[in-house]
Amino acid sequence: MAREVLADAVAWTARSLPPRPSVPVLAGILLEVDGSQLSVSGFDYEVSARAEVDVQGTESGRALVPGRLLAEITRALPPHSVDVRAEGARLAISCGNARFSLPTLPVEDYPSLPVMPSAAGVVDSDVFAEAVGQVAVAAGRDDTLPMLTGVRLEIDGDRVTLAATDRYRLAVREFAWRPETPGVTAAVLVPARTLADAARTLTSGPEIVVSLSSGGSGEGILGLSGKDRQTTTRLLDAEFVKYRAIMPTESQANATLPVGLFTDAAKRVALVAERGTPLRCEFTPGQVTLRAGGTDDEGQAEERCDVEFDGDPLTIGFNPTFLLDGLAAVHTPRARMDFTSPLKPAVLSGVQEPAADEDAGDGRAPARPAERPGSYRYLIMPVRLPG
Repeated sequence: MAREVLADAVAWTARSLPPRPSVPVLAGILLEVDGSQLSVSGFDYEVSARAEVDVQGTESGRALVPGRLLAEITRALPPHSVDVRAEGARLAISCGNARFSLPTLPVEDYPSLPVMPSAAGVVDSDVFAEAVGQVAVAAGRDDTLPMLTGVRLEIDGDRVTLAATDRYRLAVREFAWRPETPGVTAAVLVPARTLADAARTLTSGPEIVVSLSSGGSGEGILGLSGKDRQTTTRLLDAEFVKYRAIMPTESQANATLPVGLFTDAAKRVALVAERGTPLRCEFTPGQVTLRAGGTDDEGQAEERCDVEFDGDPLTIGFNPTFLLDGLAAVHTPRARMDFTSPLKPAVLSGVQEPAADEDAGDGRAPARPAERPGSYRYLIMPVRLPG
């Protein structure tokens, strides 16, 4: 088999291996040959990963080998075809002039991989990867609060909504997909880190099949499969926050920001913001002034950026990291930020630009950019400013 194909399959599977396995066999990668197909699998009772590679097999068989060592070896092999064969209690790997002999783990002690649940629908892989990346950035990282470490995945007919929050920001993304059953509804909580990694690495094919088990509470499984690869993860058994009640339904002021220029300015000013101190944003018609620092014991920075602002002048403070995360996730040249008051959450959303040749058909100027309805919203809690 080709070295590049094998190395990619092993490296992708090894990503799901636990860093500190509870039992030694869970550190292994299972190699199974059946005819002309090689399956490369890993499983730790929470997450499974399986990649398939076309091979010229001489006989069927299975072997369990140390996963991370196998990944390092296959990545370092010379650019020649690879020969893999079992030799008693060891696995022999030959590639060009390189020879390796690896000890095997007891394959009879390895757990059976979960069965892929029934397919719920299909989504374009690029759309899914972008949506998950936009939302997972807002998920919490404290494992003692499992309801905040997940991404809520809601299915309502041909629409999917993803949501995640760590209590300080909330990200919501909606997109269209093709359900297997018209009118299907479901709502599950998926571990954010696992979902983000899977969505990002399953883009080799044009589509991703999303599968859901019908098990009871705490028994659910989400499956994702793309071209020659599939992964499953156990769902979180926790109650997600009622996020729709948090999202403001109206605003008293709004600003349209040039994302690139505003992001660069915010990064520069935030350089002097000590840990936990806010980035001060003073919005007035036509511009925003960014400030950080201010005491005699720390640096100070200030920069103005041209923006479109509609409303009474407003001064609001944000955690600079959270603000920059939202700006990076918008994925549009312009972003709209809606405000209700300096002490209430602001909402960042993408602004869709008109096509370069789009006009009103009568010689008038192109229409002003419009907010993309419901596509992506990033709510950020303000930080109370001193004084």
